[in-house]
Amino acid sequence: MTITILFFIFGLVVLIIGADLLVRGASQLAAAFGVSPLVIGLTIVALGTASPEIAVSLQAAAGGQGDLTIGNVLGSNIFNILFVLGVSAMITQIVIAEQLIRLDAPIMIGISVLTYLLVLDGHLGWLDGAILFIGVLAYTVFSLRQSRKESRKVQGEYAQEFSQKESPTASNILKYVVFIAAGLGLLVLGSGWLVDSATSIAVALGVSELVIGLTIVAVGTSLPEIATSIIAAVKGESDIAVGNAVGSNIYNLLGVLGIAGLLSPGGINITGQALRFDFLVMLFVAVVSLPIFYIDNRISRLEGGVLFSYYILYTAHLILQASHSAALPTLTLFALFYIPLTFLVIMIIALRAYFGKKHST
Repeated sequence: MTITILFFIFGLVVLIIGADLLVRGASQLAAAFGVSPLVIGLTIVALGTASPEIAVSLQAAAGGQGDLTIGNVLGSNIFNILFVLGVSAMITQIVIAEQLIRLDAPIMIGISVLTYLLVLDGHLGWLDGAILFIGVLAYTVFSLRQSRKESRKVQGEYAQEFSQKESPTASNILKYVVFIAAGLGLLVLGSGWLVDSATSIAVALGVSELVIGLTIVAVGTSLPEIATSIIAAVKGESDIAVGNAVGSNIYNLLGVLGIAGLLSPGGINITGQALRFDFLVMLFVAVVSLPIFYIDNRISRLEGGVLFSYYILYTAHLILQASHSAALPTLTLFALFYIPLTFLVIMIIALRAYFGKKHST
C-alpha cells in the first residue's frame, strides 16, 4: 500500500510538472508568434490547466475504467467552484466581470445540463462524445470572438500575466518546443502512474473507483486551477481567477468527456450513483454559482465561505457513504436543512440586488 501511495504522489507531481511545462511552452510560443495575451489566457492556459484531467481521463477510459473518468470530471468541476473559488474569495473578495455573468456562467450551466441529458441513459458513447467535442470547438471559437469585446481592464490583466517575457529568438522558440514535448511526455507518464495507483488504492480501501475519482484524483488534477486562481485572486486579477475556474469546468465537460467518449472502446457506462447524486451535485453547484456571481458583481468572503462549506459537506458525505457510517443519515438531514436555507438566502439577496440595480437605472 505504501508503494502504491508513493506512485500516486509521484504520478501527481509528474502530472503537475508536465502541465506547467506545457502551459509555459505553449503560451510563450504563441506569444512569440504574435498571439494576444487575452487569447492565450482564454485558450492555451485554460486547456493547459485542464490537461491533467484530460490525461488521466483518457488513460482511465482507454483502460476501461470509466468510473474513474466520470469521477475525475465531476469531482474537478465541483471542486473548482466550491473549493477553488471559495478559498480564493475567502482570501480576498473577487469582482466578477459582466461578461462572465451574462455569458460564461450561463454557458457552464447549459453545458452541465446538456451533459447530464446525454448520459441519462447510463452510457456515454461515441455520438455523445462527438456532440461534446464539437461543442468545445464551438466554445473556443466563440471565446476568441468575444475576447475582442473585452474591456481594457480585462485585457490589461491578461497582458500582465501572459505577455511575452523573452525575445522570440530561434533558441527561445526551440526551448518552448522542448517544453511542450517534455510536458506532453510527462503528462502521459504521470497519468499512467496515477490511474494505476488510484485503482489499486480503491481496491485496497474497498471503495469504488468513482469515489476515488471524485476525491483524491479530482483534487490532484485540479491543482493547476488552484494555483492559477488563488495567485490571480491575491494579485487582484479577478477575471483570471474566476474565468480560469469556469472555463476549466466547460473544457472538462466538453473536451475531457468529449474526447473520452470518442476514444473509449465501447463507450463509458455511468453508474446509478453518479446519475442520482454526483451529477445532480455538479448541476446544483453550476446553478447556485450564477446568483452568487450576480450579487453586487462579486464573490464576498461570506459567500466564499458558503461555497467552501458546501465542499466540506459534499466530501463528508462521500467519506461517510463509502465507509457505510451510521452518521450518514444525520449528515443528510443537516444537508437537507442547510443547503436550501443558504440557497434561499442567496436568492433573496440576489433579487434585492436585481431590483436595486433596476431602481437605480
